[in-house]
Amino acid sequence: MGGKKGKILIICGPTASGKSKLALACAKLLRSEIISADALDVYRGLNIGTAKPTKSEMQEIRHHLIDVVSADSTFSVGDYKELARPIVNDLISKGKIPIICGGTGFYIDSILYDFSYGKSAANIPAREKYMRLAEETGKDAVFEILKSVDPLSAEKLHPNDLKRVVRALEIYESGVKKSDLTDERIPVYDYAAYCLDFERDELYRHIDMRVDNMLENGLVEEVQNLIDEGITLENQCMQGIGYKEIYSYLQGDCALADAVAAIKLNTRHYAKRQITFFKRLENLVWLKPDDENLLAERIVKDL
Repeated sequence: MGGKKGKILIICGPTASGKSKLALACAKLLRSEIISADALDVYRGLNIGTAKPTKSEMQEIRHHLIDVVSADSTFSVGDYKELARPIVNDLISKGKIPIICGGTGFYIDSILYDFSYGKSAANIPAREKYMRLAEETGKDAVFEILKSVDPLSAEKLHPNDLKRVVRALEIYESGVKKSDLTDERIPVYDYAAYCLDFERDELYRHIDMRVDNMLENGLVEEVQNLIDEGITLENQCMQGIGYKEIYSYLQGDCALADAVAAIKLNTRHYAKRQITFFKRLENLVWLKPDDENLLAERIVKDL
């Protein structure tokens, strides 16, 4: 991997697998900093349902890209890349190994790779058409169009990354699929990537425990506070697992027990998608669960 900008450490994997604790242990040994790669961590006011690091953990080790936008904001993969890359480069310039920790694969990909979309010219009429459609019917509707005309491109994008979804549709309307253009998957950085490999039943048990703890720690109250601030299902942040289900309960659409069951089920499904996504990451090392300090020592030794 010669010629790249420097080395980074990636701690990734499914929700509730212990990524944050492992990243924290690695950061202590490396005397470095952590860059969150979680789609909900960027929002202020979403703390319990996101299982953000505690104040003491963030005082001990600096964490980046947590609480960077308000709950009523929209935030895309492109936005994440624009904020994350300079932090990565700054840490490398200081001789540190940046630690990327999270379960949002698209965020991690945005740091690792440059996807150019080829050299297709802009198609302004098509762009304006799909941006208007997004305003009228929502981003998901535009994403569904891309899935129908260019499913391979849709697989690489997140529905919330409207700019890139629309760009792919621009290219399609210009007479070629974006997926037919060359986008080499060559990492910008030298990297080492690790993922905790739980047995499926054990991972589900951890998920159930985490959800129960979130309820005990005040998830319902947190969602109510967001509602009181004017946040609705129309806001991007409220589409997060845990938030949309409790929102439905608070609106009287279901019982609390049904909302909790839905959170657990949806989180399990999400964990399976995360595992599938990260299996594509080249040279990913799967770690059997163990004490995070022992695992961190092994990782640092390997770097």
